[in-house]
Amino acid sequence: MTNKLLQLLTLCLILCAWPAYALELQEAKDQGLVGETPSGYLEAVKTPTAEVRELVDSINAKRKQQYQKIANSNNTTLSAVEKLAGAKAMEKSKPGHYIKLDGQWQKK
Repeated sequence: MTNKLLQLLTLCLILCAWPAYALELQEAKDQGLVGETPSGYLEAVKTPTAEVRELVDSINAKRKQQYQKIANSNNTTLSAVEKLAGAKAMEKSKPGHYIKLDGQWQKK
């Protein structure tokens, strides 16, 4: 199995299983409060409440930790993993959820 394929499979598992925040994250996405970005991280779509900001910060910290582990185990850079994860997360976003394309929020 190639390194890229292994990374992609690992990222799929990570993105599909955000256990502690799955319900809150899904709810925030459904309400259009947060969206996926090409950087591999969430952002608030509009000025966030404290609760949304906390959710985004917490999930992004966990993502960064996982991305770094993947980068280390595959002898690649954090930015390469972030870019791959961002593309995959945006691709997997449901219709009606926000993704950031060319710096602008768009509903998928």
